[in-house]
Amino acid sequence: RDQLKNVRQIHVAHSAFAAILADGSVVTWGHSAYGGDSARVRDQLKNVQQIHATHSAFAATLADGSVVTWGDLEFGGYSNIVRNELKNVQQIHATHSAFAAILADGSVVT
Repeated sequence: RDQLKNVRQIHVAHSAFAAILADGSVVTWGHSAYGGDSARVRDQLKNVQQIHATHSAFAATLADGSVVTWGDLEFGGYSNIVRNELKNVQQIHATHSAFAAILADGSVVT
């Protein structure tokens, strides 16, 4: 509870929450398998601008246009395979189990 101050936005997955704080950091809670545990990427969750959720994962867009994901790997929680492509991200869209990112040049990364 002490971490939930100066909250800018809250986003919801099936059984987890992610809050963007005023300083651009993120606090997560809820079921760890559904994205409630962001410890694996906590050091990367700085200057977060937006968060999107699938059923069991979250994707955060950072101020530098990169993306950080966490949560259930089968629902988009692991993006290391396309990490080098996730630059200059303008928008993220989510389905039940996947994310798609639109880049500044109009291309799409899934």
